[in-house]
Amino acid sequence: MPVTNKSDIKRFYQALIQRDSQFAGVFYVGVTTTQVFCIATCRARKPKPENVIFFTTQQEAISHGFRPCKICRPLENFSEPPEDIQSLIKLVNGNPEKKISDNDLRILGYSPEKIRRWFKKHHGITFQVYQRMIRVNFAFQDLKKGAKVTDSAFESGYESLSGFGYTFKNLLGVAPENAIKKNVIHLMRLTTPLGPMLAGATEKGICLLEFADRKVLSQELKELSRLLDAVIMFGVNRHLTKVASEVEEYFKGTRKSFDVSLVSPGTRFQQKVWHQLQDIPFGEVRTYKQQAKLMQQPNAVRAVGRANGHNRISIIIPCHRVMGANGDLRGYGGGVSRKKWLLAHENSLSGTVNS
Repeated sequence: MPVTNKSDIKRFYQALIQRDSQFAGVFYVGVTTTQVFCIATCRARKPKPENVIFFTTQQEAISHGFRPCKICRPLENFSEPPEDIQSLIKLVNGNPEKKISDNDLRILGYSPEKIRRWFKKHHGITFQVYQRMIRVNFAFQDLKKGAKVTDSAFESGYESLSGFGYTFKNLLGVAPENAIKKNVIHLMRLTTPLGPMLAGATEKGICLLEFADRKVLSQELKELSRLLDAVIMFGVNRHLTKVASEVEEYFKGTRKSFDVSLVSPGTRFQQKVWHQLQDIPFGEVRTYKQQAKLMQQPNAVRAVGRANGHNRISIIIPCHRVMGANGDLRGYGGGVSRKKWLLAHENSLSGTVNS
């Protein structure tokens, strides 16, 4: 629904006029005279207050008939951190042993409130929790290389073993001394024209690729942690680097198949469904009934639909290419609007894109 609170409208309009990066992704503004919608930092000529409608999500703007602005590209860039946030992230990643308090932020010229709000919105955690995750990640990598728990704790900035142990177990679900035996699922955030995605990978391959606003995402992460006997942390490995490149190429229209290795634990039936999904050619669609027949299980239409719904690697395992018998776009965890966009994207490029 459009924003109706008068004080919010006034505040958002002022941010739009000032191109305030603090509000990038906080609101989307639809311009009634052009029928486009923008983010706060758009460089286009500013509309009059009577010609704008504010929304809190890009999906709402689209559902009200607005199309994305070609200047600020709201579907692609809204999740990019402002420059000050990028600088802060680099500071934290470069000095994982240093704990930055709210007072430190003020001394460095940052607004703790702004930092807190941005991290909560875009990562679902506070800045302080983000710092702790980076520090624990740093310590965990040391442990995997053979470091002692005591050395790892102090080198990552903790003043006591008890504090280190509590934080480590709270974030990773396992005590430091037991974590060495665990696998690792690294998570990385991707920016796409349809909004941010979260990619996850073990040392063997990609195990997760989901839109960041998917409601069951936290449940999927817990399930993957259990099935793969792994701890989950933000980080990068060779599979994540590769999938970021391949996903970018897909959205640019220069790739129609993926080469990255996959790790997708599930039942034998789910595995069969997911493999069959990957046989659907780029630019084509199938119904759930057709999918079941091709699997030589024509009576398993509903079971096929459920297995599709449990797919954790969207786009690469293309469950968006399956629709209802009457052609409706039901059953996509990323949302019907995204499914429609993906199908239109592939259809427009079918036969013209190199593999």
